[in-house]
Amino acid sequence: MNLAIILLYLGALIFFGYLGKRRANSTEDFRVAGRRLGPLLYTGTISAVVLGGASTVGGVGLGYTYGLSGMWLVVAIAAGVLLLSLVFAPIISRLKIYTVSQMLSLRYGVRATQVSSIVMLAYTVMIAVTSTAAYASIFRVMFDMDRTWAILLGSLVVIGYSLLGGMWSITLTDMMQFAIMTVGMFLLMLPFSLSQAGGWQGLTERLDAEFFQLGSMGMNSIITMFVIYTLGILVGQDIWQRVFSARSPEVARWGGASAGIYIALYGVVGAVIGMAAAVLAPQLESQDDAFAAIAQNYLPVGVGGVVLAAGVAAMMSTASGALIASATVARVDVIPFITGRPALEEGEETDATLKADRLYLLVLGVLVTVIAIFLTDTVTSLTIAYDILVGGLMVAILGGLVWKRGTGMGAALSMAAGSLVTLGCMPIFGVLANEPIYYGLAASLVVYVVASLSTKPTSPEVMKAWQERLNS
Repeated sequence: MNLAIILLYLGALIFFGYLGKRRANSTEDFRVAGRRLGPLLYTGTISAVVLGGASTVGGVGLGYTYGLSGMWLVVAIAAGVLLLSLVFAPIISRLKIYTVSQMLSLRYGVRATQVSSIVMLAYTVMIAVTSTAAYASIFRVMFDMDRTWAILLGSLVVIGYSLLGGMWSITLTDMMQFAIMTVGMFLLMLPFSLSQAGGWQGLTERLDAEFFQLGSMGMNSIITMFVIYTLGILVGQDIWQRVFSARSPEVARWGGASAGIYIALYGVVGAVIGMAAAVLAPQLESQDDAFAAIAQNYLPVGVGGVVLAAGVAAMMSTASGALIASATVARVDVIPFITGRPALEEGEETDATLKADRLYLLVLGVLVTVIAIFLTDTVTSLTIAYDILVGGLMVAILGGLVWKRGTGMGAALSMAAGSLVTLGCMPIFGVLANEPIYYGLAASLVVYVVASLSTKPTSPEVMKAWQERLNS
C-alpha cells in the first residue's frame, strides 16, 4: 500500500509537470513563471523550496536527539524567509531580473561582480545534489534497490517535470508537495506518533527534562544555525528566483511572510515528532532514521505511505528549485561571464532560446545526478558552498540593497576577501567548524566599508538606472 502511494505520487508529479508545460511559452515563463504567481501559489512554492530533507528528515532527527531544541534548524530558515520577505523581497521583486549576479551588475555597474555567479552555481548545484541523495535514500528502502538506481529513478522524475514547463511546472508540483507535506506532517504524523507515545503526558513521563529545554542543543550550535541558514536564505539564488516569480512586491512580502510562519510551525512539529520517536524507538543507530522508523513501523498502512510521500515531496521540491536555479545562473551569468558575450536581454526571447534553457536544465540535471551517485560526503561539499555564499557574497549583496555609498570596487574586493578568508580558515579550524564563516563575514564587511569609502561613489548613470528599476 505504501509503495503504491509513492508510485502514484511520482506519476502525479509528471502530470502536474505537463500542466505547467502549457503555460511555459517564453523564457520568462520558464525561469520565473511569467512573474505571475499570486499569494497562494507563491506561499506554497516558497515553503516547499526551503523545506527539504534537512528540514524534514533532519528536523525530526534533531528532535529525536535534542527534543524541542531540535526545532532551531527550521526556525532559523523561517527567520531568513521572514527577514527576506518583509525587508528585501519588495525591493528585489521590482528589479525584474533573473539572478542575484544580475542585481550586482545593475547596482554596481562593474563586471567583476559577476564572478559571484560561479560561487552561486556551485551552491545551487550542491543543494540539488544533497536533496537528490536524500530522496534516493527513501527510494532505496521503499523499492529495495541499489542507491545508484534510486538516484536515477528520482532524477528522472525531477528532471522530467522540470524540463516540461520550468518554473511553472515546478510551482504546480510544489503546490502538490506543499499539500502533501502539510497533511503528512501536521495532520497524520504528528497526531499518530504522539498517540502512540502516550500523548504529551507520555513524553513528559518517559523523556529526560533536557528534551523540553529550548537551549539543550547548545547556544553555540543554535547561533551558528541562524548565521548559516538565516543569512544563506537572504542571498540564495534558489530563493531569489522564487521572489522574482511573484506577481507584485506585495505578494512577495506578505506571501513570503506567511510562508515564514508556516515554516516555523513545521520546525516545531518536526521536533515534537522526533521526541515521540525517541519514546517509541530509543535505540536507533542514527537520528536521521527517526522519520522513516515512525512512518514505516508506527503508523497505519497507507498513512505511512502518505507520510513517506511527504518526505519525498520536501526533498524533490528543493531539488527541482535548486536545479532550475543552477540552469538559470549558468545560462544568464556564468557562460556569458566566461565567454565575454552579453547575456540575452528581456524581449529578445525566441523559440530557440527557450529550447536552450531546457538544454541547460537537462545538462545540469545530468551533472547533479552524476555527482550524487559518486559523491557520498555531500555534507562537506554543501558546507563549503554555504560558507562561501554567506561569508563571501552576503555583504556585497545586502550592502548594495541598503547602502548607497557601496561601490563596485568595494563589492568586488569584499567578495574576494570574504571567500579567501573563509576558505583559508577551513584548514585551520576544520571544514565543519563555525569560525571560517565568522571570520569570512568580518573580513568581507570591513573590506566592503573601507574600500567603498576609499573609492569614488558609483557613477550617477548607474545609480539612476538602478533607481529607475526600483521605481518601475
